Amino acid sequence: MFLKWKKMSGKRNGEGGKRWKSRVSTGVPVRSGDATFPKAMDNVTVRQGESATLRCTIDNRVTRVAWLNRSTILYAGNDKWCLDPRVVLLSNTQTQYSIEIQNVDVYDEGPYTCSVQTDNHPKTSRVHLIVQVSPKIVEISSDISINEGNNISLTCIATGRPEPTVTWRHISPKAVGFVSEDEYLEIQGITREQSGDYECSASNDVAAPVVRRVKVTVNYPPYISEAKGTGVPVGQKGTLQCEASAVPSAEFQWYKDDKRLIEGKKGVKVENRPFLSKLIFFNVSEHDYGNYTCVASNKLGHTNASIMLFELNEPTSSTLLQEVKTTALTPWQGPGAVSEVNNGTSRRAGCIWLLPLLVLHLLLKF
Repeated sequence: MFLKWKKMSGKRNGEGGKRWKSRVSTGVPVRSGDATFPKAMDNVTVRQGESATLRCTIDNRVTRVAWLNRSTILYAGNDKWCLDPRVVLLSNTQTQYSIEIQNVDVYDEGPYTCSVQTDNHPKTSRVHLIVQVSPKIVEISSDISINEGNNISLTCIATGRPEPTVTWRHISPKAVGFVSEDEYLEIQGITREQSGDYECSASNDVAAPVVRRVKVTVNYPPYISEAKGTGVPVGQKGTLQCEASAVPSAEFQWYKDDKRLIEGKKGVKVENRPFLSKLIFFNVSEHDYGNYTCVASNKLGHTNASIMLFELNEPTSSTLLQEVKTTALTPWQGPGAVSEVNNGTSRRAGCIWLLPLLVLHLLLKF
């Protein structure tokens, strides 16, 4: 592609209000080894929003020069032919002819041609403008709640130049590495351990990776993880605890002998928290002892566990006195102490071997 001008007035570089009439036609491409024509610069790569400078090295043999974008003339000499305010002339000297495209966008990408005329022989040199675009996630799945055992599909669509690489990662202490290196993440038969945040990352080395997250909630029926019986003396405070894991959180109910315990019963209080319920007795009586049932339920099911509240006898004053006497009479068993049990055993052993001598002595005497 080259330009052929018909001189209207003035000289090169537009002195004296020059005007040039142009037409576009096929020209002779400049080969890389053609030393008779100063070449344009190599391909130019810029990021979206930056400025791109297109330079064409020339010499004193050049009489006409222009920059074109495809078939559109941007500048001819000092004259601006395009209406785009972002395109400006940087230099038009005996050695260089350059323009600048400010705030570059993706539609600016493509071939640009430096067209010159030397001794009535038009020639061209082409440079390709490459526009890089930071990654951007344009579509991603919403947070999802699903029952355990079902299948899910997560989507993460990203744009950018070059095309970004999309990866999925499970944000969990047990998760290692990536769970998918694709825009789509498929999970078959999801389990409760696979709940949590899933991170989508899009990167193309133009800028920092773009990250978005999707929260996956896995619903499952309750199961009771802890329910232990406890012993409490009469008149003391006692507490039965029931822990259950569930999503959504379980609702708790307490029963005794198939009768539900109602909140507000005298001397008894029920405290419910997520995953934990407490049955509190402020002053345990003989009537309170027995077997209690904790029931945990949510929309997916229910489970129960039996918990025993049993009597724990307090030590009496006579028992305490006997324990004190026993303790006082027990000899000290510190380091170096001689065991009375061992000494007694030794004395008995000594008597046993002396007994035959005594019998023999008596027989000889008679």
